[in-house]
Amino acid sequence: MYQYILFDLDGTLTDPREGITRSVQYALGKMGIDAPDRTALEHFIGPPLYDEFIRCYGFDDAGAKQAVAAYRERFSVRGWKENLLFSGVPELLRALKDAGKKAAIASSKPTVFVEKILQRFQIDSYFDVVSGATLDGVISTKSQVVRQALEMLQVRERSEAVLVGDRMHDAEGAQNNGIACIGVTFGFGGRDELACAGVDQIVDTMEELRELLLK
Repeated sequence: MYQYILFDLDGTLTDPREGITRSVQYALGKMGIDAPDRTALEHFIGPPLYDEFIRCYGFDDAGAKQAVAAYRERFSVRGWKENLLFSGVPELLRALKDAGKKAAIASSKPTVFVEKILQRFQIDSYFDVVSGATLDGVISTKSQVVRQALEMLQVRERSEAVLVGDRMHDAEGAQNNGIACIGVTFGFGGRDELACAGVDQIVDTMEELRELLLK
């Protein structure tokens, strides 16, 4: 069915909840904002940090950039390690590789962190392409990283590609690039968000995802 499988990272293959929320908490503290409830910061998982700091705290451009820089102070040292791999991910990736599928990461997290996380979990060898954001913000949105991944994979027929993700931003990135999107409910968006965003299919488990991708 699909020959090119693009994966979001956070909330799709890994649970980065602790590292991201602690690093956001640290950044907000640097900006003079007390945020003791880390659960209330989980909306930062998925969208570009710069956009989320502006949307939620009203920072101007300079303030948002300062907050992102503060976030990376902690995340680059500790936060990227505070992460868990979802059960079944290595088996899924191995099955896709054995089936001759091309796999890619399309994440709005900076590429340098994506690569470190993949290596930490020893799943980097399953990916033909890693497309992430740039540290300077030139490439930051899901639409941009999906486009970059498709170009790196040299995809000619968009009907052969699909993005797997857990948030509305994944659906938007896929739609803007003319490819299908499969939403997973075990991440951070949930079924209602994915349905409203217009994903093509929704799965609840890694097993369902595997069956769908190997068709």
